[in-house]
Amino acid sequence: MPEFLLMDIIGKPLWMWATFLTVVIVLLAFDLGVLHRGSKEIGVTESLLLSAFYITMGLAFGAWIWWSIGPQEGLEYVTGFVIEKSLSMDNIFVIAMIFGYFGIPRAYQYRVLFWGILAVIVLRGLMIGIGAALVQQFSWVLYVFAAFLVITGVKMIIAADQQYDVASNPILKFIRKHMRVTDELRGERFVVKETDPKTGKVVTAVTPLFLVLVLVNVADVIFAVDSVPAIFAITTDTYIVFTSNIFAILGLRALYFALAAMIDRFAYLKYALASVLIFIGSKIVVADMLGIAKIPPAVSLGVTFAILAVGIFWSLWKTRGGEKTGETA
Repeated sequence: MPEFLLMDIIGKPLWMWATFLTVVIVLLAFDLGVLHRGSKEIGVTESLLLSAFYITMGLAFGAWIWWSIGPQEGLEYVTGFVIEKSLSMDNIFVIAMIFGYFGIPRAYQYRVLFWGILAVIVLRGLMIGIGAALVQQFSWVLYVFAAFLVITGVKMIIAADQQYDVASNPILKFIRKHMRVTDELRGERFVVKETDPKTGKVVTAVTPLFLVLVLVNVADVIFAVDSVPAIFAITTDTYIVFTSNIFAILGLRALYFALAAMIDRFAYLKYALASVLIFIGSKIVVADMLGIAKIPPAVSLGVTFAILAVGIFWSLWKTRGGEKTGETA
């Protein structure tokens, strides 16, 4: 192996980062270039199949980490992958509200989600890089992350019944005030040139699809504030943190179309997600009380699975037969 590929980059040799990025690029190219070359509506069946494919790829990468680095790191990766995948479900609910507010046809939604994922990779990389630098420089930051996760989890439980208000988003108000926005969609284009009826000049304008793209990315940044500290509470290995995050997010677009069609069936999932955040945050303190470095990844993974399973089954049970949650809660 060439010597430069062994060069250390944030704790791991360059070839490991290159392997990960190559897999991600191939998956994205296959997704957009082969599976979805044109705009089309994605059905629930296709969504579930695509989601299963991405989950399989994510777990396969975890198996590779297990084999190439070690069982401990493999378990940490899988735990991070499961936590990020779970927290992404709450993000899906918000994305569905954004699409519904703007009336975006399902055929155009995949394009927004695809380009959104490219921005997510960059934004998550920056946030994880900053988080890693803080943890390495100041170990007590982990306790700040832990307290933040517990507080966020409690707030999620208190505000579980509140709906995301798209219209009042300050970013949306800013764009509408400072940029020219078309009244209607222009196909799947984000930016267009059109003639100003008042001046007769050709001007540049953004479309509602552009507004949706911005809001989807803003939503991801907000949710990353929860998920990034959550994975750092599992491991401080930057490679595992980043790869587990990105692989979980890669399948978010595919999973969206299945979950968006049955959002009402998961009305109680937010309570489970909030409980996961509280558990992940509090386990750092528990580990200190027990006099150990940290709770074993296998325990974290098992508890996370148990909490999510209870949340999912309880939601499905309470909304069985088309019953409304407001009548059954």
